[in-house]
Parts: sequence; C-alpha cells; structure tokens
Amino acid sequence: MQKILVILTSHETMENTDSTTGVWLGEFTDPYYEFVDKGYHVTLASPQGGKIPVDPMSTLTENITASNRRFKNDADTQEKFNNTLTLEEVAGREFDALFFPGGHGPVWDLASNEISGKMILEFLNSHKPVAAVCHGPAALLAAEKQQPGLLKGRRITCFTNTEEALAFRSDNIPYKLETRLKELGADFHAAMIPYTSHVEQDGLLITGQNPLSAGPVAKALIEALEKNPS
Repeated sequence: MQKILVILTSHETMENTDSTTGVWLGEFTDPYYEFVDKGYHVTLASPQGGKIPVDPMSTLTENITASNRRFKNDADTQEKFNNTLTLEEVAGREFDALFFPGGHGPVWDLASNEISGKMILEFLNSHKPVAAVCHGPAALLAAEKQQPGLLKGRRITCFTNTEEALAFRSDNIPYKLETRLKELGADFHAAMIPYTSHVEQDGLLITGQNPLSAGPVAKALIEALEKNPS
C-alpha cells in the first residue's frame, strides 16, 4: 500500500484582525477522501502536532462540500485530524507522495518551516510527487530558501492576488503568495475567472489555485503515483 504524507498548518492568527484562519477544511477533506477511497494510507502531520486549526469561513454553509459532511461523521479521521504528528516525528523516506492543503495558515508557518522545506526537496530529488493547493504552495518558499532557484521557471499556481482581494483578506496577511512566487521566478498561471478550478503540473510538482482545485489536484497526484509506483 502506497503512503501519502499530508502536512497541515498549525497557524491560526491573522494580522490586523480578530478573525482566525488555519486550514480551509475542504482543501483537506476533498483530497483526503480521494486518497483513502483509492486505497492509499494517509498520515497527517503539522509543525506543532495535535489539533489543526480550521478557518471558520470554510465551515459556513456556502462553503461546505460533500467531503466536509463525510468528515463530520467520520470519528476515526477526526481523531487523526485532532492528533496530528509533529514534523519531527515523521520520516519522509517512508512515504510515496507529499500533499499540502491550503487555508491562509501556511503563509506563516509552512513558508518558513525548515523540516517541511527539506522534505519537499527530498521528495522531488527522490522522484516522488509533491502537491499543494491554494495557499499550500507557500510551503515551497521554505524549500526555495534551502535551494535557491528551485522555483525559477516552474509552472505553478496558487490563490491569486485577485482572489485575495475578493476575499477581503489582503490586509490580513504578511504577503501575497502569487507575488512572492513570481518574484522567485516561477512561471505563474491561473484561471481567467477567479475561484474556478485550475491545476498546474511541472514534472513531479503539482499545484492548485483555490478550494475548487483541491479535488482535481488530488486526482493529479494519484495519477502521478499510478504512473510511477514506488
């Protein structure tokens, strides 16, 4: 059985507001159930371990997905989600793929986490796929810091500056991820219409633009695993 390591954010505070963030729930649940329904073993980890903060906006009625409802009735997965391993407790070599859900949290903690960044480099150098969705690609910044030039010329997408503006959160984050990726030389692409699904794949690196891209990114990761089984 192939194994997928899902690394989630531990960060929940935002700037200039009392609102909180964390993982965007559907960006975890949509891919998670794509993986387990295909028979993959999924391990959950985070910088601090333990319970993952959830962006409250992702639990509003208009943002709830079928996978959210499934998660609500899945005691075993909730137990895993509330008791994630720390990054120090997991060994990348034991897994076949790496996945980063979004929510705004990653732009703070995963963007600067040395362990996570090192894992990304280890996976790519070992010809194992790495996927991330929405703000999950912020984790690539930590890998870029350790290997300058990693992102130059790579086809990448993420939650766009336009989408940040439409979400009214541009003033609550330390930087715009699209801008940062472009500054590092990434070949950035996005859907012409905001908040529509968009996936980019550059070799073993797979990225998705927004919440609607979470399931498609997971499917692209599964396809990559099936083409190159360990």
